[in-house]
Amino acid sequence: MAKDLHELLRSLRVWDPAVTGLPPFAPGAAPAEPLSLFTEWFAEVVAAGEREPHTMTLSTSDEEGLPDARIVMLHGADAGGWVFATHATSRKGRQLATRPYAALTFYWPVLGRQVRVRGPVTSAPSEEAQADLHARSTGALAAALTGRQSEVLASAEELTRASEAAWEHAHRNPTATSPTWTLYRLRPDEVEFFQGDGARRHARLRYRRAGGSWTREQLWP
Repeated sequence: MAKDLHELLRSLRVWDPAVTGLPPFAPGAAPAEPLSLFTEWFAEVVAAGEREPHTMTLSTSDEEGLPDARIVMLHGADAGGWVFATHATSRKGRQLATRPYAALTFYWPVLGRQVRVRGPVTSAPSEEAQADLHARSTGALAAALTGRQSEVLASAEELTRASEAAWEHAHRNPTATSPTWTLYRLRPDEVEFFQGDGARRHARLRYRRAGGSWTREQLWP
């Protein structure tokens, strides 16, 4: 079995030219702050056909400092930070309550790009979280109303019953609230942009917050 996995891994390519383009990136010409470059890169990967470019890895740590990670969806990014949502009672919500600092990682293989963001996390007012939830799909509302995220599930039937009731509630009352649904904003201390290169001379540009402005540093790949 291990040999099969090894052979499978060796058969795979990174940035296959048939599906991946590696555009040039000149860090010295990058904007003075990271949000503008993130917005530019995001638009470019969408145009290049990246599937689900708004998904990202959210990394947190528990009370003992042990790392944890999962995929979540970006809800927005502005001068206040990068925004995502979850239940305050979920595993990640509890971790953020204990250690309100996190990292986000975007990977866009269609252009060989990564973006890494890390910084302190705060929660938005409840009314902002509910407005964000109601702007999404009925399915998103139903999932939020189902609740009990990260709790132990006794059976698939229990989930089916709870989900069906939540869907019915969401259809009947599209403005229903989910009290534990929380919108989080990560205000970055650092943002790093990585552009892959076919000769492995990858370009890495790191922004670091210094008071009210940003410094830029190019890193070895």
